Amino acid sequence: MYKKLLIGLLIFLCAANAHAGGIDKLKEFITATHSAQADFTQVVLDQNGKRIQSASGVMQFQRPGKFRWTYQKPYEQIIVGDGTKFWLYDVDLNQVTVRKLDAALGSSPAALLSGSNEIERGFTLKESGSQDGLEWLQAISKTQDSSFEKILMAFNAQAELVIMELNDAFGHKTVLRFSGMKHNPQLPPSQFQFT
Repeated sequence: MYKKLLIGLLIFLCAANAHAGGIDKLKEFITATHSAQADFTQVVLDQNGKRIQSASGVMQFQRPGKFRWTYQKPYEQIIVGDGTKFWLYDVDLNQVTVRKLDAALGSSPAALLSGSNEIERGFTLKESGSQDGLEWLQAISKTQDSSFEKILMAFNAQAELVIMELNDAFGHKTVLRFSGMKHNPQLPPSQFQFT
């Protein structure tokens, strides 16, 4: 009898996990992923859906607040956050911009990914359904000074972040696609320091 009950419970838990919504997938991702590295592509679309910019590179983060986005194409840029400060380095111009981390990030992808596990303090989360085997959720910043009106995130069955769509007040949409996601890699502290 206990064996049947245990099997029934395992089947229920597996089924429940397989059909978890986007919010559950986000929480699973945040809880299980303390650091990550992935390749990304970034496309910016205007209000008519026309591509106005594209880029690609490598993203890394380590919680709390440390990240590195290395844009390789079309122009080399490095964005680094050490938990306190934020650096944007344009390789071609040999120019660097430094700001306090909180002021620079707001509700950016870096803030969402590298922030603390308390995402619901800064964002209102809403399920957005399933599409093409991905679970979607919508995150809306609770502050009025956000750069983005809404952010959509899509997770696969393994609770890996696959897509982020950032919609700004001007009708532009930035689509980030992640691939080759590595969970909890050992990242050297130097990755999150700018020199």
